[in-house]
Amino acid sequence: MRTGIIDENGHDTGEDPFMASFPQLIDIGIMGHCKHGLSGLCMESGVQCYQSGALINQPNMQLADLKRIIDECKGKTIQVALGGRGDPDQHESFADIIKYCAENGVVPNFTTSGFGFTDSKVALCKEYCGAVAVSWYKHNHTFAALDALLAAGVRTNIHYVLGQNSVDEAVALLKNDGFPAGINAVIFLLHKPVGLGSKENMLNVDDPKTVEFFSLINQGSYCFKIGFDSCTVPAFIQYGLNIDHCFVDTCEGARFSCYITPDLKMLPCSFDQYHRWDYDLARGSVSKGWSSVQFEDFRSRLRQNCPDCDDRLNCMGGCPIKPEIVLCNSRSRSNI
Repeated sequence: MRTGIIDENGHDTGEDPFMASFPQLIDIGIMGHCKHGLSGLCMESGVQCYQSGALINQPNMQLADLKRIIDECKGKTIQVALGGRGDPDQHESFADIIKYCAENGVVPNFTTSGFGFTDSKVALCKEYCGAVAVSWYKHNHTFAALDALLAAGVRTNIHYVLGQNSVDEAVALLKNDGFPAGINAVIFLLHKPVGLGSKENMLNVDDPKTVEFFSLINQGSYCFKIGFDSCTVPAFIQYGLNIDHCFVDTCEGARFSCYITPDLKMLPCSFDQYHRWDYDLARGSVSKGWSSVQFEDFRSRLRQNCPDCDDRLNCMGGCPIKPEIVLCNSRSRSNI
């Protein structure tokens, strides 16, 4: 829970802060390559890897570098999302990584395809992780990982990428109670044309099936929680969803979160695959990266987008990296 801005008398003004003085969540790309990328598992499942895992083969993050990041962030960063170009649980120092995070008061979470998942890793998740998400790949290992995590009592989510090739299935699953019993939440992630992601797979704001999906979200009552990445927030406004805005926030990049690559480039968001706003941590600290001109330039776009829109404080124009994904057809749209 985030308080409003505190005035000089120590009272909550009720006004949302634009940003934090230090990232509260850091997405740490510990994986430099994907062991399963060349097997085509992602593409076979219809997921177009935005990190180009099937094409890029770089070293994983060193344990010493991960420890350095955690040492700089403990006491200030609440949690980390371990990720990168592949399953984090396949990192050679996975056990040491999640132990070090937890022992230093930073909650580790991660997403896995479930391929190569083992009972020992499930036990580590139970002891150290806040939550584990399983990507909706629909392979045997997807369901095996879900079953193992749920049996162990791990808070388990499903990450579901929403695109033209998956929205019909999402509608059917919601209508027919098709998601596995016992999960904590389904988190819907908006497809972006980044890496191997194609523009043709983007959702269209006026497409009837997109409208139907969000109508189900608005009307439905499910036995699990439903979440979205902040990239999807403009759709809540566009479709008039009955959601308390206290429970949602628009793009958090450079405001409350950031991404760090395996080779220690700090970015406002992991979707900045061309490193337009990167800060090299080899030259400075996470704190210096947070206050860098690169990060401030990213923030300036969120501050200035759509100045004539009545809902701009809830949306801020959406994604500065890929404005074309923003589910909004308002005449007030004006992205810098």
